Formats: sequence, structure tokens, C-alpha cells
Amino acid sequence: MILEVAILDLKPSVADDFEAAFRVAANIIIGMPGYISHELQRCLENRDRYILLVRWEKLEDHTVGFRGSPKYQEWRSLLHHFYDPFPTVEHYQMSSLN
Repeated sequence: MILEVAILDLKPSVADDFEAAFRVAANIIIGMPGYISHELQRCLENRDRYILLVRWEKLEDHTVGFRGSPKYQEWRSLLHHFYDPFPTVEHYQMSSLN
């Protein structure tokens, strides 16, 4: 399993609109091959910041399958205009220490 981690910093005062758009966008990733689960959590200290955690079966399910799909364009049009700056997305896997 791969964990996609994105810190989402929003433009000021758009959180309600972002959350409404994310409810629609979540249905896009839920239907993607290799998708396992996701969480969107809002920061307590900075109310314009969220963290998005998406679990994928393998890295390519996100980087090739999702990002290379027509559905990604729909995701972009729903969400990308809320971000400032554009988020950095990183991928993690379980450490051998677990």
C-alpha cells in the first residue's frame, strides 16, 4: 500500500466552497482502480489548511492511472483553483520497522 500525502493550503475564506467541491471530487477518486481509502482533515491552528491522505494499492495507481486519466481533469477543475500555493504531493510506504 502507498500513502499519498498532500498539504492543501487554501486561499483565504474559501473553505466552505472547497469542502463542497471536495465532496463531489471524492467520488472521482473512489472509483479509480487501485484506490483503497482517503481522509481529508482540517488543521486546527490554520483553518485554511487541510491534509489529504489517500491510500493506493501501488504508486502507479496514483501517478499514472489517476493523473493520466480524463477524470483527473475533472478533479483539477473542481479543486485546483482553491490552492495557494499549489500543494506538494508526496508518497509514503510502511517502514520495515512496523
